[in-house]
Amino acid sequence: MSDSTIHTSLDRPAGLQRVSETLLALGHAHAPVMLNDAARTAQQAADALGVSLGQIAKSIIFRRKSDDVAVLVVTSGDLRVDEKKVQALVCTDGGKLGRADADFVKAKTGFSIGGVSPLAHASPPVTLIDEALFRFSEIWAAAGHPHGVFRLTPAELQAMTGAPVHAVTVSPPSA
Repeated sequence: MSDSTIHTSLDRPAGLQRVSETLLALGHAHAPVMLNDAARTAQQAADALGVSLGQIAKSIIFRRKSDDVAVLVVTSGDLRVDEKKVQALVCTDGGKLGRADADFVKAKTGFSIGGVSPLAHASPPVTLIDEALFRFSEIWAAAGHPHGVFRLTPAELQAMTGAPVHAVTVSPPSA
């Protein structure tokens, strides 16, 4: 990552500040950084950071229809979530999982789509971590803003969120 890709302004958006405070409280070694360009997609984040697409821990929000709870799935940027696998894990009452629109995501997480962090949510979601993230020793996650990211390991992600690890992608990653 070059210095030119990081925004150095001291003005921190509210979502990024919330993530920063949470990381600090957890004793995490890496503070969020602001990229000069938005990283609303995993590919944009990977390009800006100079890492592989799979190292981007993308946060996907679903809506559990039975109780209107947000379901967060954190997976590698190079993979697609299998909604049926997620539904089987989080809708044990036979309920359904639905897509979450931008208003639902903002209301439940406090973050806008493109900047949803895996932690520091407005309301705690049901969270799952995809086992494919563990292919990497270092990953990057959104830090509450489309320009904000932070570095961590998959094990740190699991420890910070307390979320279970499952295989929740459409196809297994290639070796």
